Amino acid sequence: MFSGTGLIVVGLTATLAALIFPIWSYSDRSGTDVRVLSDAQTVATQYGPLSALDRDFVTKVRLAGLWELPAGRLAEEKGTTEAVRTAGRHLVEGHTFLDERVRDVASKLVLPLPNEPNDQQKQWLATLNAARGVDFDRQFANILRLAHGRVFSVVAQVRAGTGNVLVRALADDANTTVLDHIKILEATGYVDFDALARDLAAPASAPPGGASPVPGPAVPASALPGVPAPGPSYTLPPAASTPLPSPSAP
Repeated sequence: MFSGTGLIVVGLTATLAALIFPIWSYSDRSGTDVRVLSDAQTVATQYGPLSALDRDFVTKVRLAGLWELPAGRLAEEKGTTEAVRTAGRHLVEGHTFLDERVRDVASKLVLPLPNEPNDQQKQWLATLNAARGVDFDRQFANILRLAHGRVFSVVAQVRAGTGNVLVRALADDANTTVLDHIKILEATGYVDFDALARDLAAPASAPPGGASPVPGPAVPASALPGVPAPGPSYTLPPAASTPLPSPSAP
């Protein structure tokens, strides 16, 4: 009888330990895989606290590259003006740089990353694939300017509030790159700022420019007064900070 009771006690103790150990290990150890935690929870890492907004930002940077890289290549191939083709080149170079940065950050923070664009981004790519001529130029400039305007506010919010040094450095790099893209898209001369203001005020799932074709001037940027011509080349900024040494876990 004693032997059987002892086995039961040992079994219950082992079960309780198995339940408690993961809670301790993920709440107290740095560098944890936050996939096991609630999305609403801020977790401790060796690089500082990692909030739900931080994790969402890292995902958004990755998603941006997954569709804006091919969009930039389309502009390089299909743009009817040098301004549009230059904007495409900026997108390709900028998001190649950011994608390398975000994959490095995600690896250090043990964060999962998506491997394909979301449904809205796939729809935008389909629109650009189908467009031709000046219609492509207008669609490209307005869709990409809208997307960058939306993410720009997210970058600012994350940069202002994050306590994680890796996320902060990524936000610095994203801010520089996104602002460059906003300027170069506006320099195409095709951005309709009235439609842009309406679209930015609408839910993110709403199609840009409504159901009608995206409006905008049908002339290249070089023919528009007051619109700066984009430069012939684009040099990406260095990373906002040098790679951080891994401090000892507490």
